[in-house]
Amino acid sequence: MKNSILSIIFISFSSILLGQVYEIGVSLGGTNYVGDIGSTKYINPNQLAGNVFFKYNYNPRIVFRGTLSYLPIKGDDAEADTDLRRNRGLNFTNTITELAIGMEYNFYEYDISSKEKSWTPYLLIELAAFNYSYVKSQNSVGKNIFSKKTSLAVPMGIGFKSKLSGNLAFSIETKFRYTFKDDLDYATDKMPSLDFGGTGNDWYMFSGLSLIYTFGRPACYTQGL
Repeated sequence: MKNSILSIIFISFSSILLGQVYEIGVSLGGTNYVGDIGSTKYINPNQLAGNVFFKYNYNPRIVFRGTLSYLPIKGDDAEADTDLRRNRGLNFTNTITELAIGMEYNFYEYDISSKEKSWTPYLLIELAAFNYSYVKSQNSVGKNIFSKKTSLAVPMGIGFKSKLSGNLAFSIETKFRYTFKDDLDYATDKMPSLDFGGTGNDWYMFSGLSLIYTFGRPACYTQGL
């Protein structure tokens, strides 16, 4: 009896494992920032960036994912939309390393083993922890002393994905990250030379193209939500 119960548990567990659909992939694209320096255009990639990700397709509409991203950003008043910023002439560069977890919601059922379900647009909601440089202090001659810190951002995004060939698929995606910080551009009201007068928190964005490999394709999905 005990062996029978263990066999049933093993078979059930194996079925669950086989019922998972996993995806791994890489993205290459560009980032841009919106804050106190430079352009205020929300989709304006100007720095090369990329990420790697892992996805678990809970069902044909719900996808859970984790993403590790390398996201350089820059701002330059020479590219600003207003004369005030262009005449001011400030610029900066920073580098963001981000770990995000979240969920994709497919508009249509997605399953690359089915010709009828091999593409869909989707929405993306994530919570991200990101690490970046900020100006900690200035020395006696006014030179900036930098340090690192970690904060949270709420990335929202939209995308489109489709089967490419076999187990390969691709996606096009844009993410908008709202941060709870106003110093990605090194702005701070604690130092007069870095007080740019802005009061809103900074944004950073990523737009890119992904190559995706799918494995563990089951005969049917977990039912999901």
